[in-house]
Amino acid sequence: GSPRRLLLISNSTLHGVGYLGHCQQHIQSFLGQKVKRVLFIPYALHDRDAYALTAREKFESLGYGLDSIHESCDPVEAVRKSEAIFIGGGNTFRLLKALYDNCLIHEIRKRVLEDGIPYMGSSAGTNVATVSINTTNDMPIVYPPSLRALGLVPFNINPHYLDPDIKRTHMGETREERIRQYHEEPNTPPVLGLREGTMLLVEGDKATLQGVTGARLFLRGKKPTEHEPGTDFSFLLTDSNPLNP
Repeated sequence: GSPRRLLLISNSTLHGVGYLGHCQQHIQSFLGQKVKRVLFIPYALHDRDAYALTAREKFESLGYGLDSIHESCDPVEAVRKSEAIFIGGGNTFRLLKALYDNCLIHEIRKRVLEDGIPYMGSSAGTNVATVSINTTNDMPIVYPPSLRALGLVPFNINPHYLDPDIKRTHMGETREERIRQYHEEPNTPPVLGLREGTMLLVEGDKATLQGVTGARLFLRGKKPTEHEPGTDFSFLLTDSNPLNP
C-alpha cells in the first residue's frame, strides 16, 4: 500500500471562524505528536511574508513550529528535509508556476508518495495535490508550463464548491455546468466538489470525507452524486488515469 497521508481542505477560512479554525482539530489529529515542524509553501499569494506570519501564528498555537519555504535559500533542500508540508490557498496558477519554477514537483511527490511525510493543502494547495488544476476556480493570472499538478491522488478536486442558487438572476454557468464541460473532454478524471467546511483525509489507499458539509462527486458520463461526511471515497484512489503523472 501507499504510505501517502494527505489532508485536503476545501478552504482555510470559514465564515465566522478564524484562519484554519474550523479544521484545527483535524490538523492536530492528522499531524499528531511526531511532527514538530511544518514546511509552509506560500507561493499562491503575492505577499509571502504576511502569509507566512499568519500561518506561523496558527501552527504555533497548535504546538507546531513552521518554516516558510520562501525564506529558504534552497527550496528543494527544504522539501527534502521537511517533516510535513502545508500548501496554502490563493491563486492556483501562481502557485503551480512557482512549484515548477523552483523544481519542486518531483521533490514533493517523492517526499509524500515514497517517504510518506504528511501533506496538507487548503484551497489552491488542495488543487495542486490532484491530477491537474483544470478544475480550479481561479483566473490564469500567470502561465505555468503545464496544468498538470502533483498527482498525489488520481482525480481532481473543485474546492469551494457552490450549489446553484435557485433564486439567482445571474445567467453565467453554475459550478456544476463548468465541471460538466470539463467532462465533455476525453480522458478526464473524476472531480470531487468540496463545499466549504469539508476536507478529504487520505491515508494510504483509504480516503474519507470529513468536516461539516457534504461533497458532490462528478464522474464523466454519469449524473453527479451527493455525499455526506464519513463517506468512504477509497475507490477514487484505485481508478487508473492516463493524465496522472
